[in-house]
Amino acid sequence: MTWTYEPTVSSARDQVRLLIGDTDLEEPGNHIFTDEELDALLSMEGGTVRLAAAQALDTMASAEAMILKKIRILDLTTDGPAVAAELRARANELRDQVYSGSDNLPVTAELVVDGWTLRQRIRNEEARGG
Repeated sequence: MTWTYEPTVSSARDQVRLLIGDTDLEEPGNHIFTDEELDALLSMEGGTVRLAAAQALDTMASAEAMILKKIRILDLTTDGPAVAAELRARANELRDQVYSGSDNLPVTAELVVDGWTLRQRIRNEEARGG
């Protein structure tokens, strides 16, 4: 499992890392996701950086809520659910950016589930000139 981040190289993985704050060059052992995990998220989200970042933030939120919970010991308080809520809100903002068209990305998606929908998608791409 590897972890890389090169801010001067604008790879999709580095962009996801930037959006989720997984960029600690001083302490690479403090990373949240491996390169392979981010590549998998990018693959699951069709290569769309903001959607992969949103999925990563949702994953972080789930872990945060499960691990930290809401704990108060003496003067120390942790509030995992509040942190998780903030992470999910940021994930929703990223999704809104994509679906509102601010990324100049398509607002709709074509799902291929069988031979007929595959043929229909190919026809649609040809009609769009693609």
